Amino acid sequence: MSEAPEATPAQAAQTKTAEPHPLDALTGGAFSAATSGERAARIREWLTSDPAADKLQEVFKELSARDKGAARAVRERLDEIRRAHAQEAIAADWAAKAQALLAQPKINIADALAWQRDAAKAGAPLSREPLSQLKGELADRVKAIEDLQHRVQVQREAAVLLAQRIEVLSTKPFGDAQAALEALQADVAHWHEQAGELTADGAWGSVEVRFATQLESSQKQLQLVWEAFSAALAQTAAAFADPAATLPTVPVWADELRAARGQPTEAQQQAAKAEPAPKVDPQLREKARQVVGKALERLQKETTQGHGKASSQAAAALRTALKFHGRFIDGAFEHEVQAALVAAGELEGWQRWSADQIREELVGRAKALLQRPAGQELGGRKMQETLRELREQWKQADQGAPANHGLWKQFDEACNEAHKVVEAWLEKVRSEAVEHRAQRQALIDEVNAWAQAQAASTDWKAQQRSLRQFGDRWRNGGHVSEKVFAELQPLWKQALDAASAPLLAAQKDSLQRRHAMIDEAQALSEGALRIDAVKALQQRWQAEAQAVALDRRQEQKLWDAFRKPIDEAFNRKSAERERSQAAMGAHDRAVLQASKALDAANASGDAQQIRQAMAALEQVMREPAAADDLTADAGKAPAGAPQAGATDADAPVSDQAQGAEPAARPAAPARPVVAVRGDDRPGANQSAASQPAGRAGRSGQRGDSRDGRRDRKEGGRWGERDDRAPRAPRGPRLGDAAFRAQRDALDQAQGALRKLAAQAHGEALTQLLAAWQQRNADLLPSAQELGPRVTGATRNQWGQALSGAAAGVAGEALLRLEMAAEAPTPAEHLAARRALQLQLLTRRNDPSPRETWSQDAARVLASASDEDSARRLRNALKTLLR
Repeated sequence: MSEAPEATPAQAAQTKTAEPHPLDALTGGAFSAATSGERAARIREWLTSDPAADKLQEVFKELSARDKGAARAVRERLDEIRRAHAQEAIAADWAAKAQALLAQPKINIADALAWQRDAAKAGAPLSREPLSQLKGELADRVKAIEDLQHRVQVQREAAVLLAQRIEVLSTKPFGDAQAALEALQADVAHWHEQAGELTADGAWGSVEVRFATQLESSQKQLQLVWEAFSAALAQTAAAFADPAATLPTVPVWADELRAARGQPTEAQQQAAKAEPAPKVDPQLREKARQVVGKALERLQKETTQGHGKASSQAAAALRTALKFHGRFIDGAFEHEVQAALVAAGELEGWQRWSADQIREELVGRAKALLQRPAGQELGGRKMQETLRELREQWKQADQGAPANHGLWKQFDEACNEAHKVVEAWLEKVRSEAVEHRAQRQALIDEVNAWAQAQAASTDWKAQQRSLRQFGDRWRNGGHVSEKVFAELQPLWKQALDAASAPLLAAQKDSLQRRHAMIDEAQALSEGALRIDAVKALQQRWQAEAQAVALDRRQEQKLWDAFRKPIDEAFNRKSAERERSQAAMGAHDRAVLQASKALDAANASGDAQQIRQAMAALEQVMREPAAADDLTADAGKAPAGAPQAGATDADAPVSDQAQGAEPAARPAAPARPVVAVRGDDRPGANQSAASQPAGRAGRSGQRGDSRDGRRDRKEGGRWGERDDRAPRAPRGPRLGDAAFRAQRDALDQAQGALRKLAAQAHGEALTQLLAAWQQRNADLLPSAQELGPRVTGATRNQWGQALSGAAAGVAGEALLRLEMAAEAPTPAEHLAARRALQLQLLTRRNDPSPRETWSQDAARVLASASDEDSARRLRNALKTLLR
């Protein structure tokens, strides 16, 4: 019995794990890798050595049981190998089919196209060799056959045109036909030569049978026509040389020979032999002439304008009309119709030639795009527009005549060559767009970095200047596409907002400080005016304005608000100084007191107090007696008492003034008080304008002239207007300060009343809609708050509508309210409003919506409330309650 210790299961497992895998050396240690990522990396590195398929299969079998993620790459390589083998087999099969097609002497176009389609469906690699080469060879064969068939069609059309030319020459004089014989003979010989080239082509055997038959029939027909024409021409020439020779079969030439021989023409012979034509009903003849005349006029119009397709249709319509009505028209008119038909046939033949001329011009213009002189080359955008215009003109040329594939090929090649300039320009634009995008992105990054660097800076003007420069650089950053701009714009706004946040906060704080200084200036202006305090406050304002810059308009408004109370205080001081120099009249003082009372009422915001103060002011201005009562107490004060607005700064000046005057002055005689409104123009001399005594002392000047005018009005040429109603009495004219004070006070009072009325109107509407929403009649405003248009009965009716439960539909009532208020109706209810208006037109005795708007409002309040209806009701009542 051995004394060696038995191995435990753990030791056995450890020994088994330590043994290397047989494929570990092949895969570069993939099976012994510690992690899955390392194993996958070693597998990918091993795959770069292109191992054999059997090795791949063996490794995949062992590795798929251990690590499926690492085995995925091996499986993909096996799938690629399988697909490559399958595609090679498919490619060999379809290559054999293509070679069989190419080896046939006669190839069918349908078979060649079907090969490419079926090969693509079967998954054959047509982009690889040898299939790509075979596909190109088949395409060339098909293109050659199609080109040959197209040339056959062109030859067929050319044969028809030549036959038409021969037919037209047979209807013209013999001299003209003999002159055109040489050119026509050359064209016929050239046609036969081209037809022979077609039949001698190597691909002629693959052309469809119908094309070969068409070419053969055209050749036979042209040969017969040409032989007959040549024989008739030779016979005519012989007849002109020998008077005894027989006449040709061409009627025109035979008539020429008869006329040369002194014989009657065929038409004259037939006219002599013909029996008199039967009489035709004049009405029937006129009807036939009108029908054929309309068709003839249309054909002549289309022929004159050169419309090939339209002239063909007009010629067909004229032939149809001539078929049914030709026997009822006279010979001259029928000859005119036949001439028009011949001209239309010539136009139809020459329309192709005209279209080819236009196409050749377009080809020349397309080729000339790249042959411009140096320095005159077209840019990318201009080239693009020119090419687009040329292609549109080519489409229009194709609409009026058959296509010309040869010219189209030249035109397309020239356009494609010129389009390379456009492609280069587009590439440049794209590269610039990429560059501009990079510049804008760099600018955004620069703004973000600048914001972080300026976080602790307090130089707000420099920051504002930098932010303005950033904005200018963004606007001048170049063109980018809309998609890129929509992507970068939010990032730019976010970066700019973050960068300007400290400046905005500083401007907000500066705005609060400036408002505080405005309030301080207001407080200074209300109390005793201190020059040193005003100067200190102005210096603080200047320092604040230099430290933090605001928007120019906003800063100007704040400066005006800051200056206003200080200017007013100095103006009051100047006014007080003027009042100390010249005593104010009793009426002016009363107006000033009433104006101050009105200003106090305006500040209180009470409409009733404002109206009472306005009435008192108007009464004082109209009745001087009331002014005397109001200023009676003020007159009891001693003349030498100091003014309330005097300041310590004015004391030395007043002392010096008093010291300069004599101790006792003789009492001046009492002067009559004349209230005269001062000159309120800016910069006017108010001291000179406020001297009523000077006017009274000018005896015989202005006073006399006024009296004279009054006398002339009473007894002169204006006497006929004495029957006019007398004017209402008015008070004496006001001084400058009193006039300005009462005018400003009245303007402010009227503005305050309008503001209070609008505010009360809006609050009443809001309370009304809240009562409707909560269906609580207690919240309904009073009749006085709702305005003069709402009576107590109407208010009670609305309260009853709100007291009950919601019932009914408010659609028609809302429409009637909108019609009464002439308010716009939402688009979805316009049809209902038109229908209601039509119904109201049929109800002539019913009251209009303008008369029943209060009942309609009650119907709306009785229904359920919603957001749309509340908005419509508010818009209507906003007008109706005023």
